[in-house]
Amino acid sequence: MKFTILNVAYPFAPVGPDAVGGAEQILSQLDIALENQGDRSIVIACDGSQTAGHLIKTPRVRGVINDAFRSGIHEQVRIAIGHALARWHIDLIHFHGVDCHAYIPAQEIPTLVTLHCPPSFYDPIVFEPWRPRLHIHCVSASQRRSCPPADHMVAEVPNGVPEALMQTRHAKRSFAFALGRICREKNFHLALDAARQAKCPLLLAGDTFPYPDHQSYYREQIFPRLDSLRRYIGPIGFARKRRLLSAARCLLIPSLAAETSSLVAMEALACGTPIIAFPSGALPDIVEHGRTGFIVRNEYEMAEAIHAAGAIDPDICRAAARERFAASRMISKYLDLYRHLCKKEAPFHA
Repeated sequence: MKFTILNVAYPFAPVGPDAVGGAEQILSQLDIALENQGDRSIVIACDGSQTAGHLIKTPRVRGVINDAFRSGIHEQVRIAIGHALARWHIDLIHFHGVDCHAYIPAQEIPTLVTLHCPPSFYDPIVFEPWRPRLHIHCVSASQRRSCPPADHMVAEVPNGVPEALMQTRHAKRSFAFALGRICREKNFHLALDAARQAKCPLLLAGDTFPYPDHQSYYREQIFPRLDSLRRYIGPIGFARKRRLLSAARCLLIPSLAAETSSLVAMEALACGTPIIAFPSGALPDIVEHGRTGFIVRNEYEMAEAIHAAGAIDPDICRAAARERFAASRMISKYLDLYRHLCKKEAPFHA
């Protein structure tokens, strides 16, 4: 059975192999996999996205994202979904945006919502089965445990990373690395503080999105901590990310958010790099303390762990990623779930 799957991205972040956000990277992997196996992949995403399947573009917001911009973009997404439903026979719609409640169509078409963010980030209506054939799922057992009860919740599909990352090998260098959205909940200023205490160079990569709070966080907490050894290098593409993750001494994740399933942690392990992280959300389930990295409680313990990271075997990190976080396993689970939800009978619940 061949599918026509409509994937709908978070409308304020471009999709593609070089995407910054985890949700956008997962969508990109699904889009490529669907096309590679002969299914039809249709993607609704903002201008600047790159897809293997058919891309329906929505406008990309260049200025500060406020409520007026959000409402206008949500209307553009609703129009794009209507266009796709009128042009193709869509077997299933797969939503990836934290704001998806604003543009999920009323039609009783099989619909899947992946909860890429902590449950508290979503409108409560997402956890209510307000129309038939609407299903939600988590990306980790940890995230599932923090969700309110929901009858339309199906079994979680853990995230995975491309096997190409596991083939990358570079000589280890002395710098620590941090990567992600530059915002308060990611807490990267403590990574900079820990690196300074450890007298270790640090490269911080990622995008600062045009939200007022994200911009003020960068100005007030990140910029004043930068110097010749602690540098912010902005957003990076897949090839450069792979190279830096492989060469880094360690990856620092001082997140305060209840991480649902840290894709960058999985990517680091795939590149043979240990992780030093706070015990937020799913991170303790990803990091094997003392074997593939360290779970720490504050920047002082993080600084100590930077020195200890040199004793972690890169091959053990790669083996753990290969066994637990391969993208092929994730894609297979999604395709099985698509097949099941496209049937008329009720889905299996976890």
